[in-house]
Amino acid sequence: MQTGLEDQLGLYQKRIPIFTRSVKGRFRRFKTSVLVLAYAIYFLLPWLPWSRLDAPAQAVLFDLPGRRFLIFGLTVYPQDVIWLALLLFIAAIFLFFVTGLVGRAFCGYFCFQTLWTDFFIWIEHKIQGERPARVRLYRQPWDREKLVKVGGTHALWILVSFWTGLTFVAYFTYAPQLVVDFVTGQAAAAAYITTGILTLSTYAAAGLMREQICTYVCPYGRFQSVMYEPETLAVHYDARRGEGTLGRAVVRAGRGIVVERRRAEGAVAEERRRSSLSAGQRALAERNEKGFGDCVDCGLCVQVCPVGIDIRDGLQYKCISCGLCIDACNTIMDSFGFPRGLIRYDSEKNLAAATPAPPRVQWKRLKTIGYGVALALMIGYLGYSVATRGSFDRAVNQIRQPLYVVLSNGDIRNRYQIRITNKAAEDQTYVFSARGIPADALDLGNFNEITIKPGHSGLVQASVRLSPAVAANTQHFELVITPRGKPAEARSEKVRFDTPGKRP
Repeated sequence: MQTGLEDQLGLYQKRIPIFTRSVKGRFRRFKTSVLVLAYAIYFLLPWLPWSRLDAPAQAVLFDLPGRRFLIFGLTVYPQDVIWLALLLFIAAIFLFFVTGLVGRAFCGYFCFQTLWTDFFIWIEHKIQGERPARVRLYRQPWDREKLVKVGGTHALWILVSFWTGLTFVAYFTYAPQLVVDFVTGQAAAAAYITTGILTLSTYAAAGLMREQICTYVCPYGRFQSVMYEPETLAVHYDARRGEGTLGRAVVRAGRGIVVERRRAEGAVAEERRRSSLSAGQRALAERNEKGFGDCVDCGLCVQVCPVGIDIRDGLQYKCISCGLCIDACNTIMDSFGFPRGLIRYDSEKNLAAATPAPPRVQWKRLKTIGYGVALALMIGYLGYSVATRGSFDRAVNQIRQPLYVVLSNGDIRNRYQIRITNKAAEDQTYVFSARGIPADALDLGNFNEITIKPGHSGLVQASVRLSPAVAANTQHFELVITPRGKPAEARSEKVRFDTPGKRP
């Protein structure tokens, strides 16, 4: 990791604006595809209709007053908190797994900060122009042009930030009604507060701070090195190929080549010299013969970087592995007829080899396999838990004070508390029965059945009374709970029956 520059400048420094240059290539296309897909999901999902009997017709609705999350046809209640724990575990393991394979690919393509910053940069580019025009606009004094372009950019940023915040709130209420209430001033105070906070935070993070969020706020860049291994794929500059023996050389048609040499004598020193090479020596064979590397020192890899680093200085914690520098470098290599891959996804182990092999994902490692197995098991268990969840939860607890009661006629009575949670989307009535004991032994008092609202729980007190002869031969019995009209969803609980001759 390159940390010398950060050590010299200190932990915090005044932000230097970064004006990124547009670039074309497969990584840029992939980033754009991910951005479009992510925005389509985030901004359109609250508007997707879904027929419901007891809730607004919205596909995804986090119904906090009703204490439930409605996700398409699935209703999640607080009792399903184990699913949240599994999701968090899966997310953490997936992050470790992917980082071990391809470095900070999540940061480069899928992180919210990256997605919103990328869109904000696109807005800036459309209004203010390409990188040279934006640099010129930044340096010129405030005039009408600068006011209109900069003001328009920030106005659109604020508009996108506002719609981002309002969309987030729409997940917690009926989206069409929210917009009407918000505009007419009838929305809840929490809607205005939440939208305002998210508008300001999105505007600041994606428009004003940008790479500083990744550098100073996000902890992932700081501890990513713990998950890196020599086999991990990351964006690397092939210094052996790019530098040659005499260093980088800038090709200038008709004016020769500027050569930059680097020598390591304690600290790194740089010296420049001009050679009288003609424009015809752009050929790769001639450059290599004279000891020049393939890097023409065009600087495009720096200009397209959203965090403003020079990947040629080595792997750095600021790098988010977005691959834009690869697209830029490949474009230059193509223009000169040089082989692609001077900057590429590769591993430190492969780069250090005498003859580097084509880069590939190396997953056959103990830690990576362990992450993969844990990930597969947790995903499988979560899927199984969701698929096999019944329409209700039940718990039967024996009342142990006293453990049993001997009645005056010698009969023995045990008491139980039955708790039922309705996870269906409508009111449900439950009936009770028992297997393994006489039918009249189960006494529910005044409750032959119980009706429970969706997401709510109900308690039923039950007692079982057996004669001494039957009790002596009864170790356990089954308590059966059946939703009325749905015999296929009946569930049973094995329950212990205690008598004076048994140990608890």
